[in-house]
Amino acid sequence: MNALCGIEHLTRFFPLLCVMTSATLVTAGKRRKESLFAVMNVFLVQKGRFLTRQLTYGSFLPGQHAKMQYPFLYQMVPNEAHQHIGVVHLLQHFGWTWVGLIAVDDDKGDRFIQTIVPMLSQNGICYSFILRLPKWNYLDEIIDLAVQHFDSYTIAFEATAKVFFVYGEPPSFQGLRVLLFAAPFFSLPPLGRVWIVTSHWDFASLSVQKDWDLQSFHGTISFTAHSNQPSGFPKFLQMLKPSWEKGDGFIQDFWEQAFSCSLEMSMGQEKNQKKTCTGEENLGSLPGSVFEMSMTGHSYNVYNAVHAVALSLHAIYKSSPNERRLIEGEKQFSQKVQPWQVYPLSMCNDNCYPGYSRKKKEGEKFCCYDCAPCPEGMVSKWKDMDACANCPEDQYPNKEKTQCIPKVPSYLSYKENLGVSLVTLAITFSFLTTLVLLTFVKHSDTPIVKANNHTLTYILLISLLLCFLCSFLFIGKPGKAICLLRQTAFGIVFSVALSSILAKTITVVLAFMATKPGSRMRKWVGKGLSNSIVLSCSFVQTGICTLWLRTSPPFPDTDMHSVMGEIVLECNEGSAVMFYCVLGYMGFLAIVSFFVAFLARKLPDSFNEAKFITFSMLVFCSVWLTFIPTYQSTKGKYMVAVESFSILSSSAGLLGCIFFPKCYIIVLRPELNSKAQLINRKKLREKQ
Repeated sequence: MNALCGIEHLTRFFPLLCVMTSATLVTAGKRRKESLFAVMNVFLVQKGRFLTRQLTYGSFLPGQHAKMQYPFLYQMVPNEAHQHIGVVHLLQHFGWTWVGLIAVDDDKGDRFIQTIVPMLSQNGICYSFILRLPKWNYLDEIIDLAVQHFDSYTIAFEATAKVFFVYGEPPSFQGLRVLLFAAPFFSLPPLGRVWIVTSHWDFASLSVQKDWDLQSFHGTISFTAHSNQPSGFPKFLQMLKPSWEKGDGFIQDFWEQAFSCSLEMSMGQEKNQKKTCTGEENLGSLPGSVFEMSMTGHSYNVYNAVHAVALSLHAIYKSSPNERRLIEGEKQFSQKVQPWQVYPLSMCNDNCYPGYSRKKKEGEKFCCYDCAPCPEGMVSKWKDMDACANCPEDQYPNKEKTQCIPKVPSYLSYKENLGVSLVTLAITFSFLTTLVLLTFVKHSDTPIVKANNHTLTYILLISLLLCFLCSFLFIGKPGKAICLLRQTAFGIVFSVALSSILAKTITVVLAFMATKPGSRMRKWVGKGLSNSIVLSCSFVQTGICTLWLRTSPPFPDTDMHSVMGEIVLECNEGSAVMFYCVLGYMGFLAIVSFFVAFLARKLPDSFNEAKFITFSMLVFCSVWLTFIPTYQSTKGKYMVAVESFSILSSSAGLLGCIFFPKCYIIVLRPELNSKAQLINRKKLREKQ
């Protein structure tokens, strides 16, 4: 209403203005052209020629040859392209990537779809559907077309999108209101959507719609044209009466339909049955969808267009040599909009939250995707990440795979339970070995100590004591010296122990063979042979360890990948081949000792150690055969703990199996530790 009122208001001040304009208001029952492409044709006479200038105060769809067709056309409205960009930024701000598009079914709607769809796609936004609204002009057409196209419109009610971007003009808005008004009668649920509209959309109402509820459009986000309130305009609206008919045959129709009354007709015409209009009704009492007391953006465009033409004509009329320039209005005031506390989500599917990444759905738009959990060792810190990322080497993912956490240094420490347990075992066995050694030294003159070369016995006990002490090299933070000594000391000391056991076993066999008449083995029996065996076997292992240290020695290292969440401080073996050569040589000595002892286990000799050595080698080989797969399957400090425990258990097996029976006789059964008992037992075996 106030668009035409603005024109009328100005024409009263500028009587020289001659314009033709199309109406932007809606009246039912009368055919009036409705389009925002409203053009004023200004006819000027200059030196006997007619000059035509055109100003549009609404939207205008430029064709391919627009400049040629409209060389003197001036637009008074903002460029639509800026509004499209603004809508895209708005959708991105709220994370609305799944929207419905509704456009009027005409050339401008086609151009809108062709423009906005690629723009949305380039900015990561997909459309759920495209709905075209027929361009209705009259109430009967609105109802007929709404019924005809109702099935196709139900896609809007069934769509998962929560945001609709609408491009149209007031006539298409009327049809949409009819559709929403009729939806409950077809058992369709309320839409409950967020509407986004351009400045061309106007919430005007038909007379039959003035009492309809606008709840469906509450919260609509609209891009509006700039508007100011011209001086005198509110007063003009308050003075406006239906009796004003000069140059305005529209106001009476509007007045009757807006206030649901009838103005008195001339005599002889039949009055309808509505109440009679007094002409004093207050325009301010009408709903905003019917009439606004302030000048809207569309009306302000009309005002500016008319004002510009009026000033131009006035300048020509005055024939002033000084050209008058249009004074620009005040700078547009940018209203501060408070951010929404709650807003709906409009997406094809739920967000992929941290810990997940997007996985494309085959055959679907790029906005539709599945959420796949991040693989082991990878994280995603933000929503809707296209791919998960690896953490830095010194960090690892948390349980939810949403962030990286610094790794903790890890090694077998003296302070933790596992380290304390191993230290306790090492100290206990070292104490027992020392106690056994002192016992044997104290009873060195007894037959049971002398029976199998007590020098080898002392060497074996000392090497076992060093084996127990070697386990301390595997506990604590590894350093350069520790890494060099850890495996080499363990290999050499164990080789000495196994060499002593092998020498003991060979001594038993040779001693039995030397007792036979005419045997040549007597010259081999003695300390020289046993010492040679110990030295030669130990020397081979020492040579292997020396070669290892010279070629590829062990060194302190860090392992950041074997154990999740830990930086393992370890001794890198340098050469795995040399490490397994050391273990292999010890295994070779153990197996040879086992077979020799097994063959000599039933020899008729007093205090025969062969059967004890056989059992001890069986225990030793079992421990280290179990060690290899266990060592390979464990990681970090537990790998070190496995090796330390294998050293302690195998050494304890040797100590217990070989020396526990002797200690039992020396300490608890001393009567059996005598030469007479030795002779009696020998005679008993010969009789058997």
